[in-house]
Amino acid sequence: MKNAIRQRAQELGFDDCRFTTAAPPASAEKFQYWLAQKQNGEMLWLERNAEKRVEPQQVLAGAKSVIVLTVSYENSNSKLKTKNSKLGVVARYARFEDYHDVLGGRLKALTQFVNELGGAETRSLWYVDTGPVLERDLAQRAGTGFVGKHTNLISRKLGNWIFLAEILTTLELEPDAPEKNHCGSCTRCLTACPTNAITAPFQLDARKCISYLTIELKGSIPVELRPAIGNRIYGCDDCLAACPWNRFAREGNLMKPHARQDLAAPDLIELLQLDDAGFKSRFAGTPMLRTKRRGVLRNVCVALGNVGDETALPFLEKAARDQEPLIAEHAHWAMGQIYQP
Repeated sequence: MKNAIRQRAQELGFDDCRFTTAAPPASAEKFQYWLAQKQNGEMLWLERNAEKRVEPQQVLAGAKSVIVLTVSYENSNSKLKTKNSKLGVVARYARFEDYHDVLGGRLKALTQFVNELGGAETRSLWYVDTGPVLERDLAQRAGTGFVGKHTNLISRKLGNWIFLAEILTTLELEPDAPEKNHCGSCTRCLTACPTNAITAPFQLDARKCISYLTIELKGSIPVELRPAIGNRIYGCDDCLAACPWNRFAREGNLMKPHARQDLAAPDLIELLQLDDAGFKSRFAGTPMLRTKRRGVLRNVCVALGNVGDETALPFLEKAARDQEPLIAEHAHWAMGQIYQP
């Protein structure tokens, strides 16, 4: 059965397919402590379904196995821009059409295949970054990779430019051997973090993370953290890019046709002029659409405050009169940064 599932997964475009049990993740206690310390910030949905995340049986009663799928989003054309660039930087994973949509149909097809393979009594649920599961922990237990000191999963075959998805199923499948940690004494990801959000090896304070600040945070970005954001307008790849295991990263076939070259280095001034209709048109079908105009243009203002010059002032002045208070506030801050001697 495992060989049949792996073959079907490969046919559907997945780069890796591995198996583990539906037992609770070993890191459940650490996750609950992390929540107790409020290091999840405004991501309250992590608290609301915490009990399910630490007990897969509450997600799918009778679950016996978890199938872990991996898709590489390594792009040979991806180059991180310098902090002095007047262009914006978008996290690599978001320079594609929305991966939820790209992977969703294929996961549905694979889940149907699993159910047919198991027979009438088999029940399965699939998720791609949306379900109440501790997917990185399950992936390490399945042997997909290991959780690095930056708290992201690292594959020895694919590096850490990877999407994870999983299928919980009542079908009993022999688990694969878990992966061991291979970080060694390396601390490159810790020193690479612009805001020191990785407070210690394997410990992340999301409230300081640029990915959290530019994507998950709905309100004002803390003033003291704005300079460290540089020209990043959606997410941050610094800790991932620093990982030496990326020398094994290879481009996956599944995401390649869905690349959005226009998001590789977008013009900050051009983005700042987008009205609501223009924003929806520009980012339709991408992960950035969910952050909405108010969030993305807030980030654009911060980026211009960090790397812009006097040529940006007329556009920031207009943004400072925007009907959206969040945009106006950050535009005022950016002008103050540029006006500084």
